[in-house]
Amino acid sequence: MDHPAPVSQCHCLALRQASRRLTQHYDQHLAPTGLRTSQYGLLRGLARVGPISINGFAEIMVMDRTTMGRALHPLTRDGLIAAGPGPDGRTRSLTLTVAGQRRIAEALPFWERAQQTFEECYGAVPAADLRRAAERLALSV
Repeated sequence: MDHPAPVSQCHCLALRQASRRLTQHYDQHLAPTGLRTSQYGLLRGLARVGPISINGFAEIMVMDRTTMGRALHPLTRDGLIAAGPGPDGRTRSLTLTVAGQRRIAEALPFWERAQQTFEECYGAVPAADLRRAAERLALSV
């Protein structure tokens, strides 16, 4: 039996519950690609900003450095991301590989379907409003 998430007075808990539910939705759609939503997001993010230092990418993705390292491990292991010397020789630089670009292209229709079905359930305008509110939140706290 499905139970709705309990209503919380805590903004953080309510957002984390909503985030987990939305992640489950996207993970179900992306499952045939072998990528989780978090991995797809990292690949797309790196495609937009790379090459970039690991610390710089962690900051952009609003992740701490340790969590970023753990999240990147399967992507580098699978040859989707390459980590090499940075421009100054002291830092490591991330780049999206050709295999990573292909995986993004293969996963795109599944991600688009996840977007579409979310908007059908939640509403396109409220979904866009929610995304803008989340972007504001990520920049303000």
